[in-house]
Amino acid sequence: MDQKLEREAIQQLRRSYGDVGLADIPGDPFNLFHMWLKDGVSNPLIVEANAMVLSTVDGDQPVSRTVLLKDAEKSFTFFTNYNSRKATEISKSPHVSLLFPWYAMERQVIVLGEARKVSPEVSDQYFQTRPWGSQIGAWSSEQSQDLNSRDELEVRFKEFAAKYPEGTKVPTPPHWGGYEVIPSSIEFWQGRYSRLHDRVRYTIDLTDSTIWNVKRINP
Repeated sequence: MDQKLEREAIQQLRRSYGDVGLADIPGDPFNLFHMWLKDGVSNPLIVEANAMVLSTVDGDQPVSRTVLLKDAEKSFTFFTNYNSRKATEISKSPHVSLLFPWYAMERQVIVLGEARKVSPEVSDQYFQTRPWGSQIGAWSSEQSQDLNSRDELEVRFKEFAAKYPEGTKVPTPPHWGGYEVIPSSIEFWQGRYSRLHDRVRYTIDLTDSTIWNVKRINP
């Protein structure tokens, strides 16, 4: 396929969305988020419903990657290596966005907010629930740093596995922990027919951070 045909083929990629819309809009966006998350968890076409695309800023350059949501009460929590690229960028600018791409449900959620570290106690508590292999992996990986070879990583894993054998308590690495994203805006998108999608955006009231303002916006 030459370049022109390939371009034409890409341009023809489209699908028609369904009739399920956003009719009942709760006052608290987290209520709607949890309903959608529950739908995602029960949908066999969605591999990890709690997967979200985290975007940070490196100077003027946006950078995105997928992380896993681990809590969603009044904020959105994920865990990572505090020496990673994302953590370095957050330390320079806490303004981030989150995207939940639930394509199989013709839905997406976009969160804008500020990221801040959770307490060491919260990080420790979650770390102890992780599988042993994931705990050892957190000690072994110098996340985002250059790696000479795969063997180098495997050797470090074996060293920490020997230091903290399976069945023993693995302490939380000092360079590992959580962030919570405090949202200022949460937008829900539901695919609809003829590209007349439903978009509902919640924003924090500037005079009272306990109040959410909600508006429908054009698709």
